[in-house]
Amino acid sequence: MLNWLRQHLSCDLAIDLGTTSTRIGLSGDGIRLDEPSVVAVSRNSTGVIGKGAAVGKLAHQMLGRTPAGIRAVRPIVHGVISDFELTEAMLRYFLQKASDQRLALRPRVLIAVPGCITAVEKRAVINSAERAGAGQIWLIEKARAAGVGAGLPVSEPVASMVCDLGGGTTEVAVMSLGDIVASRSIRTAGDEMDLAIVKYLRRCYSLRIGEQSAEQLKLRIGSAAPLDHELSREVSGLDTASGIPRKAMVTSEEIREALYEPLEEIVDCVRGTIERCQPELIADLADTGIVLTGGVALLRGIDRYLNQHLGVPVRVAESPTLTVTRGAMICLDHLEKWHDRLDSGTVR
Repeated sequence: MLNWLRQHLSCDLAIDLGTTSTRIGLSGDGIRLDEPSVVAVSRNSTGVIGKGAAVGKLAHQMLGRTPAGIRAVRPIVHGVISDFELTEAMLRYFLQKASDQRLALRPRVLIAVPGCITAVEKRAVINSAERAGAGQIWLIEKARAAGVGAGLPVSEPVASMVCDLGGGTTEVAVMSLGDIVASRSIRTAGDEMDLAIVKYLRRCYSLRIGEQSAEQLKLRIGSAAPLDHELSREVSGLDTASGIPRKAMVTSEEIREALYEPLEEIVDCVRGTIERCQPELIADLADTGIVLTGGVALLRGIDRYLNQHLGVPVRVAESPTLTVTRGAMICLDHLEKWHDRLDSGTVR
């Protein structure tokens, strides 16, 4: 009877709580929400403007464009909650939007979090989800969820390696027999790449641009490896010498130069993870290689770049931005199998 009530009056939600985007999947129904992790609030209070609706896409449009009385905030920094009240408000809005409003019971949720966060930071995620309206709560490492979502044979006695390149963190893990045998997590990812582009243009062009403009440059012409046909794009910013707006033409070679240091840190992270594996697992990786997930996996040539530096096969997962959410949904669908490998929290 209890199972029947839960099946008909509640739902199971998989949440990828990311630095740049939050994605929610409904078990048995696919991805229900994919929105930026941004909240717009009044500077004089902590309340979300627009009667609590200035969250996600609407708030993202305000980044860098708000008047003095409003600020657009990202409450998640490097995969960690930096503002509890705003994270709670954001999650409440997203949960209501993703789930059936007619449900009588709180939804059970599985939240994907970086492997580098502490026990205190994990508790903060659970408490925020709890106050936002979630019922039973579990946490799963992003790398583990990414491996499952990418369709890797993580339960077999063979090494499977995944590198989740998100906005705030890079998660690398080698899995075998259903568990993680070696992993590393660093806070160098998409946001650090955007910041590197901002610094490069200021240093080489005396041009100040925002991180939003830097992200667009990365998406439009950015690459990790040389392109067959190099690209260029015009960017507008503030001339730091004259103090007036001006434009500059930037090439893909220059963006590649700007991204050199963040990419090298990611290579070092992956290499360090491989070095911690047993020789038999390393031998497996020479054949199975690495699967890339996350938004930065869409950067042109990053698979070739990692292959050249690591000497193992590298491929990008299908729909890499959705892989973590997809994996968390699979774990929810087979909760009896994965339950022992999840961190749990229950509403008190």
